[in-house]
Amino acid sequence: MEKILEMAMKVCDNAEVYSFEPKNISVSFENAKLHDIESKFQAGVCLRIIKDGKLGFAYTRNLINRDELLKNALDSLDGKVKAEYDFPFTKDIAQLDTYTPSIEKISGTEMVEECNRICDLLKVETDGEITVGSEKEIVEIRIINSTGTDISAQSSGYIIWASLIFPGGASGITRIFQNKTFEKIPDVIVNDMINLYISSTKVIEPKGGKMKVLFMPQSMITLTWRILSGTNSKSIYEKISPIANKIGDEIFSEKITVYDDPLNDKYPWARAFDDEGVECKPLTIFNKGVLKSFYYDLNYAKKLNEQSTGHGYRTSMWGGDTISIKPHPTLDHLKIQPGNKSFTEIVRSMDRGLILQGAMGAHSGNIPNGDYSVGVSPGLYVENGEIVGRVKDAMVAGNIYETLKHVIDIEDTLHVCWSGMMPAILCDNVSVATKS
Repeated sequence: MEKILEMAMKVCDNAEVYSFEPKNISVSFENAKLHDIESKFQAGVCLRIIKDGKLGFAYTRNLINRDELLKNALDSLDGKVKAEYDFPFTKDIAQLDTYTPSIEKISGTEMVEECNRICDLLKVETDGEITVGSEKEIVEIRIINSTGTDISAQSSGYIIWASLIFPGGASGITRIFQNKTFEKIPDVIVNDMINLYISSTKVIEPKGGKMKVLFMPQSMITLTWRILSGTNSKSIYEKISPIANKIGDEIFSEKITVYDDPLNDKYPWARAFDDEGVECKPLTIFNKGVLKSFYYDLNYAKKLNEQSTGHGYRTSMWGGDTISIKPHPTLDHLKIQPGNKSFTEIVRSMDRGLILQGAMGAHSGNIPNGDYSVGVSPGLYVENGEIVGRVKDAMVAGNIYETLKHVIDIEDTLHVCWSGMMPAILCDNVSVATKS
């Protein structure tokens, strides 16, 4: 890496070398049977250069030919992408406990056994199609740049997910568990899946209309995707956010507090610096419904005359190869503050409504404007405080800036989901369309 930086600085004004070394083992079960075991090691390096105010970018998995990497970065300057920022000098960063050595000893066999155990537990109690997967990952990141930054981090993580899919459909009950090293999934999670599945095996066709909707963690991407868009500095710069000039205004219910929590090493994948080498800090986006902050990477911070908040990450909503992605503003450690009622208490408080377990088409609708229109996948129908069955072929629609003004209750527990760590949120007066 040092040699690449030295070579780049002979022909450029500024340069950054980013090294990413992930090692992982993944296991997948389909129909409660082992489907695949895969082991990967895909180390790579990417180079960002700034010359005459223009950005060059290239990446490789082959460090033998450094000249080619630099040439590709120089050639990319022809794209005339502006880079008005400088790479940061970062020295003193938080010392986090992000790596657990015991994960090195966890084998694919142990992961298979745990997945098999979960399948057996679910098979005994239900008739659903069972899908289970797990992955252990060890990641090493290092960033050096022309301002003198040289920082690195090692982290470990283990994640396991399970789905109970209803017969004749593609939707079901899904739960996710994560830790910094291997751990058996708690029985309470498996039992929760079984109980919800059993209570919703009957298919019913209730009348649609405005009603209470309980957004479960696995469907929260419907709301969080639009929150991310509305508070992203890219959206602010492009003038497509409806809340661009509303810092200090009450946007949501006072029950809603949204924050990014990168330094909390109780959970896996905590970060002391982002993928641009900027120091990470906790950031509150909404505090009791009031808009407090947007989030920035180096690029959009410069464009908007602000400071980076340490949210420049090489990631994508649709996945992808980390080293091939340029940094952009992202909330990678998103949480919504939990409330004070259990899931059971919230359900008992519902006279009539829908539990949105999963959302199909969360990307549909005008995301920058906050609009959503999603298929229930699945939806559990509640009457008089009890789940009475499952709803098929239904839609939930609205706008987050209206929906999150009508929050009734928030669950007291954070759950792992694909968009962060979320509690269930009960909202009133949400439009639900059904066959009836």
